[in-house]
Amino acid sequence: MLDAVGAAARAVHALTSGPLGVVLGVSTDAGTRVEAVGAADAAGRPVLPGTRFDVASVSKVVATTTSIHRLASLGLLRLDEPIDRFVPGTRCAPGTAISTLMRHRAGLWEWQPLYLARTPDGDRADPYDALAALPLRYPPDDHRAYSDLGFILLGRMVEKITGLPLDRAVAQLVTVPLGLDATGYGPVTGDVAASAVGDGIEQEMIRTGVPYPVLYPAGDVAWRPYELVGEVNDGNCHRAFAGVSGHAGVFATAGDLLRLARSLAAADDHEDLWRPDVTSRIFAEGPDAGQALGWRTMPVQLDGQRRTMVWHPGFTGCGVGLVPGTGVAVTLLSNRLMSPEPLPTALLWATALEALGLADEAAH
Repeated sequence: MLDAVGAAARAVHALTSGPLGVVLGVSTDAGTRVEAVGAADAAGRPVLPGTRFDVASVSKVVATTTSIHRLASLGLLRLDEPIDRFVPGTRCAPGTAISTLMRHRAGLWEWQPLYLARTPDGDRADPYDALAALPLRYPPDDHRAYSDLGFILLGRMVEKITGLPLDRAVAQLVTVPLGLDATGYGPVTGDVAASAVGDGIEQEMIRTGVPYPVLYPAGDVAWRPYELVGEVNDGNCHRAFAGVSGHAGVFATAGDLLRLARSLAAADDHEDLWRPDVTSRIFAEGPDAGQALGWRTMPVQLDGQRRTMVWHPGFTGCGVGLVPGTGVAVTLLSNRLMSPEPLPTALLWATALEALGLADEAAH
């Protein structure tokens, strides 16, 4: 598999309307390999194996899920405890469990531009107050509805339990113990890839109400017209949470993501970090196919056997995955939104897995 990393990176980059730049990495018991191809920005600056990317919703697992994993391993929470024990006054149904939020089954809205929320006096509302005021979108625990807002709330819970701002909590629980020196919340400088040119996608979401109806009246927003390099792409994270949130905001390198994922893929060797019974719960698929706690699941072929990979994509064109119990970890970093007609992250991920020989044909 390690020998295929360069070819896999080139396969993703060569797709019609493929990303401007791609970094692909694999880690196994045989070693680690990271390859880069393409450009980091519109000026053509080369992307390198150590270039940092805005990983968007990969933050949900790298920061929030792994922080919860650590807190549960330390005995500071139980996954089936109600969220309102730690964050009172949410709009979640009474007794809604942390695990229900992690499975995206709490009935919350998928997304709302919280930075448009206003107080009765017309001032910008506190985003957590705005979140608490939103009605449920679906019956609680009825079905999976992928929710940024649920992970914003889970990030808030991490803050409440640790008594620290989320960026410091994630550092204390995850990045410092694992030596992830290039992973953290922005803004960041140095060798960083551009994620997009401006806020056009989010502007269009608000203007059209697609894919989600917007519950707030349109307001004056200082939209960014420039290339986004080192500041978070996500509008809620940027405008409502000053770049630090449970659902987005993390910047990372391929090497750091592989180190984290490999630790989780060989969790039994790291019981000082990940308690085995908690790890089993985190990685277990729940009532919805393809969804564990925070992580998604998918079948892969590894050494001729069908195995389960836990993984997560990010809107900017990034992803990270691992095969529990094997030490195998994969990461894909790209700036897909820099392309005129961006391809879905899931397609980029599937292309990478196929080129690596991990694709499970029976799943298609």
